[in-house]
This record gives sequence, C-alpha cells and structure tokens, in this order.
Amino acid sequence: MVERKYYRKIYKKERKRNRAIFLLKIFGGFFLFFLFILFLLFIYYAKDLPRPEKFTERKLIQSSKIYDRDGEVLLYEIYGEEKRTWVSLEEIPDYLRKAVISVEDKDFYSHFGIDFKSIARSVLANLKIGKPLYGGSTIPQQLVRSTFLSNEKTVERKIKEIVLSIEMDRRYSKNQILEWYLNQIPLGQNCYGVEAASQTYFGKSVSEISLPEAATLAALIKAPSLLSPYSEAREELLARKNYVLDRMLEEGYLEKGEEKKVKGEEVKFLEKGTKILAPHFTLWTKRQLEEVYGKRFLEEEGLKIYTTLDWELQELAEKSVVEGMEKNKVFGAYNGSLVAIAPRTGEVLALVGAAIKSEDYPGSSYPEDCTPGKDCLFEPEFNVAVGEPGRQPGSAFKPFIYAAAFEKSYDDKVTISDEFTNFGVWGGKEYYPENYDGRFRGNVSIREALAQSLNVPSIKVLYLVGSEEKLENLLINDFKNKEGVFLNGLKKSIDLAKEMGISTLEKPVSFYGPSIVLGGGEVKLLDIVLAYGVFSNEGIFMPYSSILKIEDAKGNIIFENKKSPERVLSQKSAKLITDILSDNQARSPIFGLSSSLYFAGYQVAAKTGTTQNYKDAWTIGYIPSISVGVWVGNNDGTPIKRSGVMAAAPIFHSFLEAVLEKHPENNF
Repeated sequence: MVERKYYRKIYKKERKRNRAIFLLKIFGGFFLFFLFILFLLFIYYAKDLPRPEKFTERKLIQSSKIYDRDGEVLLYEIYGEEKRTWVSLEEIPDYLRKAVISVEDKDFYSHFGIDFKSIARSVLANLKIGKPLYGGSTIPQQLVRSTFLSNEKTVERKIKEIVLSIEMDRRYSKNQILEWYLNQIPLGQNCYGVEAASQTYFGKSVSEISLPEAATLAALIKAPSLLSPYSEAREELLARKNYVLDRMLEEGYLEKGEEKKVKGEEVKFLEKGTKILAPHFTLWTKRQLEEVYGKRFLEEEGLKIYTTLDWELQELAEKSVVEGMEKNKVFGAYNGSLVAIAPRTGEVLALVGAAIKSEDYPGSSYPEDCTPGKDCLFEPEFNVAVGEPGRQPGSAFKPFIYAAAFEKSYDDKVTISDEFTNFGVWGGKEYYPENYDGRFRGNVSIREALAQSLNVPSIKVLYLVGSEEKLENLLINDFKNKEGVFLNGLKKSIDLAKEMGISTLEKPVSFYGPSIVLGGGEVKLLDIVLAYGVFSNEGIFMPYSSILKIEDAKGNIIFENKKSPERVLSQKSAKLITDILSDNQARSPIFGLSSSLYFAGYQVAAKTGTTQNYKDAWTIGYIPSISVGVWVGNNDGTPIKRSGVMAAAPIFHSFLEAVLEKHPENNF
C-alpha cells in the first residue's frame, strides 16, 4: 500500500514535468515561429532600405549668412523651409546634451539603437487608448525617421526604423549620432538644429546659452510648433523646461537643489521676426547674390558671405541720419540716405538707404521676406542710395564739368564773367539761369566759381570743355547759336562722369542740355559717392563692391573680391579739384567760414547740391580714406524747405566728425 502511494506520487510528478516540457516545447515552437516570421518581415521590409552609410553622403540643407567685414556681426540669414547652421558636438554645451538625453533617450549610451523597454511601454499605452500615439523612439530612431522615413504610424515603417537604427548604432559612435541628431531636429520657426534655434530664440550661439535656455531647447523637441514661445503656449513650454530639469536631476546630471535655483532663472526670448541689420545694405547685397547664385542655392548651401560693411561706421551712419532727419522733419523732409565708400578699394563701408520709420512716410515698399506690420522688424522704404532711376544731384554734379576742363589743361586761375547770360534756346525756350542767391559777381576765377557753386560761370566752363580753341579767359556772355560747342562739352563731361562711376546718364546728350551742370540728370547716391572717390584717389577709379569673400559650408573660398584699379583722370586734375573743394576761404563768401563743410584741423573736400524746387538736398565729400555722400528729401518728390548745406551737410558733418575722432586722418 505504501509502495503504491509512492509510485503514484512519482507518476504525478513525472506527468507534471512532461506536461511542462510539452508546454515549453509548444511555447518554444511558437516563439521560434514568431522569430522566424519576424525575421521574414525584417527581410521583406528591409530589402529596399537605404544604407546607413548614405547618411554621411546626403546633402544637408544649411542657411547662408551675411556678415560684416570682420565676420563678427551677423547681418542676415538666408533660408527657405529649413534654417540650419551646423555645429560640432564640442561646440554644444554638455548640459544641453544631457538635457536632451534626459527627456528623449535616457539609455542612449547603453542601448544598441533601440530600447525594448520603451517600445514595450509605448505598445501597452497604445493598446490601452486604442490609438498608435506613443512611439518610444530612441535618438537613433528619431534621426533615422527624420532622415529616411516618413512620420506615418505603421508597422512597416516601424520595422524599417528599427532595422536602420540598429545598423546605424553598429556603424557609428554614440557621439557622432548625437551630433547628427542635435543638428537635425526641428525646433520651430523654421529652425533645424540647436544652433539655428539658439540664434532665433536667444540671439546667440548655442555655445553661449545658459542651462535654463538649454533646458528650454530640449523642451521644444516634443512639439516645436505647439510649444512656441511666441504663442499662448509659452507658459506650457516653460513648465516643460522645468520638467526637463527634473529629469536631469533624476538621471544624476544635476545636484540636489540645483534644479530649483535654475528653475527660478528667467528665460528671455528675442522678439519674433526676421532680424536684419544694416537693412538697406543687406537686402541690396542679397539681391546681388541672388542674381549670381539664385535664391534656392543661397537658401540651402550654407554660404558665409563676408561683406565690405564696417559695422562701427554703419552704426555711426545710422545715428547721424536718424538724429539729422529728426531735425529735418520741421523742414518737411522725412527721408535721408548716407553712403560711405573706401576710395582706394571701392568697398562700401556704410549705407543707410532712406528710411527712418515706416509710419513717418506713406507709400513704403517692403522686401519679399517681410509682411508689413506682422513678422518683419524692419519695414524699409525705397532705397535711394541705389534705387532707379536716381535723383537730380543739383550743383553736386559741377566738379565733373570742372574736371573735364582741367583735363583740357585749364587751371583754377582762368577768369570767367558772372553776369546775366542767355545761353540760347534749349528745350524750346531760351535758357538764362541765375545763381543760388540771385546775384552776379562780375569776373571770377574758376576756383571761386566752383568753391562758391556759381551757376552761370559753371555753364560757361562747359563751353570751355566743348570748344576746339584754347581760351585764356571767358569774359563773353553771347552764347546764342553755340549748341554744337555745348553738346561737345556735354559729351566729354558725361563720358568722364561715366568713367568715374556714374551709371545713369544714358540718354542722348541733347536731352540734358547745359542744365546738366546744375544737376539736370539723375544719378544714384552710391554712384556719385564712388565718383567723388576718384578725386580722393588722385584719379584712380575702383569699381564699388559690397562683398569681400564668400565661403561654402566647408570653408572653401568660392569668391574673393579682386577688382582692378583704372586711371580715368589725371593726378593733376584730381588734386586740383580736391584743393578747390577743401578751400574753406574760397567758399566762405557763400557758405561762411564755419559752415558744416568745415572741419577744424582737417582738410575735407566737400560739395553741396540742391535741385529746383528743393526736391533734393545733397552733400558729397571726402578725405583720403573715405568718400561720403548724404541725400535728404522725400521719396515721393515732395519739396522740402532747405538747401543741401542746411539739410544734408549737418548729417555729413556729424558722421565724418565722428569718423575723424575715431580714426584721425592726415591731410591730402
């Protein structure tokens, strides 16, 4: 009996063991079958997958950047759908890396591309809600998905994602994968990568951000559009920033209590909008670049454009124009423009293009990049400095006529009669101009005529330029039926002006007539400043340039400014013009000894210009190192109540005086 019970007990144990073995075999078979099916699925879905090595070969879109001449001031960033600047992992603060890992993939450095625990948690969560909302994706998975795959939530895409993530993790180091990820992730406002986001939200490089700012960028990854700091979700973003700090504490990246201190620090965001420094210069340069490279190339190739702009001088120029135009408003003048060029190189050092505030003047035009009043911090008006067709320069054009006369071997001692003179029929009526003050001065020298900007003698100088005979003096006042001589003088003077940089005088010379001496033809401020630079440069012309060099995304120079100088005016003529325009004593009968054209202790050559009805007021001048021009008026041509010496010269003086204080200049 005892023996029977014993064997029965052994039999039951054996049967349980056999049943367990049988169940294990069944389960093992199902598991192997499952693995086999899974293997087949992997093969099926993975057969057409891109290879991970393609990641290093693919073209990464990067925005192009326009800098000042030193590369220290970012003037503007050109981008399309993706604004990105690549930075190495070493440039990214360690606490930003840890913040991202804490909330996006805490086991990043220990898993092999995928995290089964995270996947299991996401599967359970999705089953509970009945929707595939949670992904449990690691950093490699997110990187693979954004690079090669779509965001659709399907089994097929998930399998492809897992295969590629494992292979990527096998082939590349963790730090390499993290660097790619941090330069690829979308962070809102068209920003891709942490550098673009840092510049957009905080106005500084990612290498300079604080821990709270780093936690904010990490917080944006979850939902960059929904958590925008420029929406009602700002508080939600800041709350998630605090959550990121809590996660960093849990993962041991912060000391106990440190997160509380950091949470209390304020995060300051830049105002939303397209930031453009030196806007008229920058947008003008951008248009030049688009003509050569095309818009899309600039948006995607990550170029670094080093311009000729001197940021210190640009700030001085903007200050002088803003302060000067505030005073000019009482004279009915609302637009002012200033251009400064280095005569020896033709480099544009500063450019203010005629806008003060958009609300001050109606009829503004805006660049394509901006929506007026919404997302553009700068709303520019017409750029007078380079705009077509130009403006009439008034008497500021006279030096070109006198230079043409000096090229014919005339000098500043030639005497000319300043008296009422009829210059014949031009444009269907007799032409007999007056001087600025309505007075005539009798016989004057060429020096006095140019220095005091006398109109009648200046037109007679045009006759000297066109005459085939050499006249010692020009004391006659009968110029009827002398059209041929004047037209010849016009042609020679206009040809010289064109060689010196004036690009707008393309109509037949008969169209202009003698009135061109008084500024009857339109010119651009940029052109006339460049042309005056020829006088400063003793007759040598250098084409203007706004770009020093351009580098591609890899640092290779693809363009470098190497323009050649050309002599267009004799040294003798150029120096004589400079000597007259800087002769304060000679111009004092009209302008006084202490006008805005005078700089105590410095030799400054300068000339004013005022058009009929006071539509345009000019002052152009130069020292050896810089040529400067100022225009004042209204964009729609509404007359103002002051002349060039009253409206434009104070701005000219303010700017050049500040330049001379910072960079003392020797005389010519």
